[in-house]
Amino acid sequence: MLLMIKFISKIISIEIILGSRNARGYEFGRTYVVRPKGKHQATLVWLHGLGDNGSSSSQLMESLHLPNIKWICPTAPTRPVSSLGGYTCTAWFDVGEISEDSHDDLEGLDASASHIANLLSSEPADVKVGIGGFSMGGAISLYSATCYALGRYGTGHTYPINLRAVVGLSGWLPGWKSLRNKIECSYEAARRAASLPIILTHGTADDLVPYRFGEKSAQSLGMAGFRQAVFKPYEGLGHYTVPKELDEVVQWLTTRLGLEGSR
Repeated sequence: MLLMIKFISKIISIEIILGSRNARGYEFGRTYVVRPKGKHQATLVWLHGLGDNGSSSSQLMESLHLPNIKWICPTAPTRPVSSLGGYTCTAWFDVGEISEDSHDDLEGLDASASHIANLLSSEPADVKVGIGGFSMGGAISLYSATCYALGRYGTGHTYPINLRAVVGLSGWLPGWKSLRNKIECSYEAARRAASLPIILTHGTADDLVPYRFGEKSAQSLGMAGFRQAVFKPYEGLGHYTVPKELDEVVQWLTTRLGLEGSR
């Protein structure tokens, strides 16, 4: 029986954790955990897009050739979304029309950023941690990067995680207008911003999150002192991912997290 249990544990590489309600009252869905196939060197939370769930994220992450990374794939709360006319679906925060004048749902952003940080809080000290995501998931990843640099959430509470890498695919940066001023007011914030590797990718034919917002997000991060932020445009790509894009992310994570040659 013991041998059978060990055999099954090697086959089943995705664990499912039931949903939970955080201190802010938001009820998050199930979390899916993809265990590393090699030595555990890094843990990344991967965040799905609007209306999706952690299950699909976990299947995508399991397919990547990153054997030393543990993936944590949570599911966003189900809530009304303004851009969908109040239709209820999974969303990390409320969002209206994506524009330079749009209002940021600070409460929703902080609730999700706090939930994500909590998922990383129990990782071993020698394991590097990061956050990544697609579309709205990419937006909350970039927002978490700003929380890390500032050392606090938008509401002022301390941000507790030492991020080592952030990935944003086809997303945008909430709160970009005031970011530079906030970073420049603090030496520690400027130091953390300069040290954090970030990669943003965006398709030039994206019709849901227009390309200019991805480009503007990268420019805003650079102007705010995120010196290691890189932007990768993909000609003709719409609001989806392609193997070439994912391969570049794999290579970037391997280099930035020091995973070369490790198994």
